[in-house]
Amino acid sequence: MKSVTLVFLVHQPVRLKRYRFFDIGTHHDYYDDYANETLIRQLAAQCYLPANSLLLRQINRLNGQLKVAFAIPGVTLELFEQYAPEVTDSFILLAETGNVEFLGGTYSHSLSSVADPASFASEAEHQRQAISRLSGQQPEVFLNTEMIYSDTIGAMVADMGYKGMITEGARHILGWKSPDFLYCNAINPRLKVMMRHSKLSDDLSIRFSDNSWAGYPLTADKYLGWIRGSEPAGESITICVDYGTFGNVHPAKSGIFNFLDHFIFLVTQSQDVFFSSPREVIARLQPVSLINVKHPVSLAGEERDLSFWNGNDIQGEALAKLYELALPMNHNVDPDILKDWHYLQASDHFLFMSTKAAPQPLHNRYSPYNSPFEAFINYMNILNDFSLRMDENPLKPDCFEELENCRRLLKEKEQEIEEFREEIRRLKRHKRLPRSGG
Repeated sequence: MKSVTLVFLVHQPVRLKRYRFFDIGTHHDYYDDYANETLIRQLAAQCYLPANSLLLRQINRLNGQLKVAFAIPGVTLELFEQYAPEVTDSFILLAETGNVEFLGGTYSHSLSSVADPASFASEAEHQRQAISRLSGQQPEVFLNTEMIYSDTIGAMVADMGYKGMITEGARHILGWKSPDFLYCNAINPRLKVMMRHSKLSDDLSIRFSDNSWAGYPLTADKYLGWIRGSEPAGESITICVDYGTFGNVHPAKSGIFNFLDHFIFLVTQSQDVFFSSPREVIARLQPVSLINVKHPVSLAGEERDLSFWNGNDIQGEALAKLYELALPMNHNVDPDILKDWHYLQASDHFLFMSTKAAPQPLHNRYSPYNSPFEAFINYMNILNDFSLRMDENPLKPDCFEELENCRRLLKEKEQEIEEFREEIRRLKRHKRLPRSGG
């Protein structure tokens, strides 16, 4: 039998205001609250709430046969809390079913994995804590920003304690291999690597409503047939799409929700295909070979590289300027500075500086700027003001010891909580044991 893993990417960046050169040093109001609220509430109504309701109904109706996974950066969770808390509540309800897995990743949907290893580790830890607060889960599988992966990045993720990672099944790294198998990291083979099935994922996320496409119309029966015929000996297919596919990229009138509903039903009635979460795939399957990825890959463009975010001089300059601030940020405890640091790391700010033509905007996120150069100037003005604030608000020397004491105390308390949880689990198991007859 072949498993299908549905992974939904949920990400929205914090939109920036127009920030002029003459605003530097005068105010620190960087964010377009109206645009952020409007977009989040629109997506909540069109996509997140109806899609979550559909999944919850199917999970309850199908007695747990449906398994899905979400990758939601912490910054996006912050936007939900601020503008659409009902969306957060709907994800909590999904988490409580036990059939929805929340993946590790970067808190800010950042490019830290290719820019600064220390920031990457910090981002991953912040995200782990955010997922724990949302769902009570400790993520075991990692999905990096835009599915960026390399041998080195995978090794760093393994060092963080993750058991698996999901990345793009790019043709130039797979070669003759199939994405329908499990692989392992070339540096640390203990990290298992799942490959996104690019064609089947893009058939759904990009081409579903394209009436000029040879596969149009895409029905649930046809899609399941393609999955069955993908690789006869294949063990697992990973379908990974932006969650906005459902209701935003493809509106409800396109039939996208009916498609998802019927596809879920067909899989659960199938004798040769079943749903499996990433955690289950990692536990159930063994890698068939190493996968060598010397240079970072992503899910974007024909090249599946990083050129959409770091492919020209202005993107490189902005990225370098941002991570010049990483070292002092490691010791900054000002909550406003930390919040802005997270918001300014989002990969979208660099995407909007891209001069590379694309068939359609990545993840249907349109740039609010008239040109890449306008995006660059606006971002650099904000970054320069942010840098000045850091210079004005250095961490006092006596704060270092206090900060370390707080971190040590927090770690001790977390260990105590885990010991209590283990004791509760032990007592529950003991309570379920049958009593011997007298």
